[in-house]
Amino acid sequence: MTRAIRHTLLSLRDLLVAAGPFAVLAVVLLVMAYLWLDPTPPRKVTLATGPGQSAYDEFGKRYRKALAANGIEVVLQASEGSSANLQLLRDGKADLGFVQGGSNERATGEESELVSLGSLFVEPVWLFYREESARKLNRQGTLTSLAQLQGLRLNVGTPGSGVPQLVDKLFEANKVDVATLKLSRLEQTPATVAFLAGELDALVFASAPESLMVQMLLQTPGVKLMDFAQSEAYSRRFPFLTPVVLPRGVVDLARDLPPQDVRLVATTTSLLARADTHPALLQLFALAARDLHGGAGWFHRAGAFPTVEHSEYAVSRDAARTIGAGAPFLQRWLPFWLANLVERMWLALGIILAVMLPLSRIVPPLYQFRIRSRVFRWYGQLREIEQRLKDDPQSAPALAKELGELQEKVGRISVPLSYADELYALRNNIDRVRERVSDIQDK
Repeated sequence: MTRAIRHTLLSLRDLLVAAGPFAVLAVVLLVMAYLWLDPTPPRKVTLATGPGQSAYDEFGKRYRKALAANGIEVVLQASEGSSANLQLLRDGKADLGFVQGGSNERATGEESELVSLGSLFVEPVWLFYREESARKLNRQGTLTSLAQLQGLRLNVGTPGSGVPQLVDKLFEANKVDVATLKLSRLEQTPATVAFLAGELDALVFASAPESLMVQMLLQTPGVKLMDFAQSEAYSRRFPFLTPVVLPRGVVDLARDLPPQDVRLVATTTSLLARADTHPALLQLFALAARDLHGGAGWFHRAGAFPTVEHSEYAVSRDAARTIGAGAPFLQRWLPFWLANLVERMWLALGIILAVMLPLSRIVPPLYQFRIRSRVFRWYGQLREIEQRLKDDPQSAPALAKELGELQEKVGRISVPLSYADELYALRNNIDRVRERVSDIQDK
């Protein structure tokens, strides 16, 4: 090994030793910040959806595919519907879930354990009835009010769907005696099968138009969709309802389905999450919501959804920021895991730098002290020899031997080249004392 390389390695070693404590402190602070911020989200998350072939089920599959691109496994938890999803969230059996407006029986803002990722889409109340059954009530075979349902066989869905509670409120507002109705509470698919088989006269459910059941029933001959002529009045009476219109021909332009505009009332479905769900997951779901629900639909124009307005729950700040601004800058260029790590650690890094920079000013003086101490510590022994020579000139022979040993030890000292002048100064001083000792011995 050449002398230049040896001196370079020596300098690096001394620098590392001097800066070591600060490097260790920085690493400890980073580890503590990592554990506190928990920037890495879990790789698996549970999403409460709804019955099979429902809109919730379909959207759940789309979210699962969207998040799989970022390495997140979305486990779909089937349920009876909105009310059941709300209970799954409260019980901690699901991390996120689709919940329609009006499903919460508690006061607005009361559930601090849940947050909203925004409203995703509207869910109209679809009341389908058999034209054949309606002709028994009037020649036109058309139902125009909920009061006309009395005496008919009506399915209102399972309690977990949230629809029975909604229908009860609508019946109560219309002064409909539920005892006059032949109600059933079948799930959506069995109810549809029974309806098409003629075992039911009507069925009602709330679902997005993307639902396969809705698409099929809207195009089934002999099946009609009830027009809510008082949709505006319903929205005034019930804050969680909004009037919407199914435009003429939107289902099938060639067949002109429906043959005229149909007025409906609708709830707004939100994506809810437990408040302790990892912020990065909320961000990913919000991004997926922008892609999945941002286009135009039967009841809204492009860009209307997702939205954070009119939420029954506190809106997640991460979701609100993502819905408003889209993907963070780093996520547009870096893999999700790396961008998320940087985004969530940058503030901690800033704080650590603010603490470490003032402390780092100690490193150069400490490094300098460490190097110079190799030289200066021998001055103490040299001064002692010089004082003994002054006090007892007769000890010159013994002191000469000590000076020889001292000079041998100093010769083995290695210092960076920038400090070589101090080493040579020490050697010169040793030589001067040796000359004095020699002079006394020669006398």
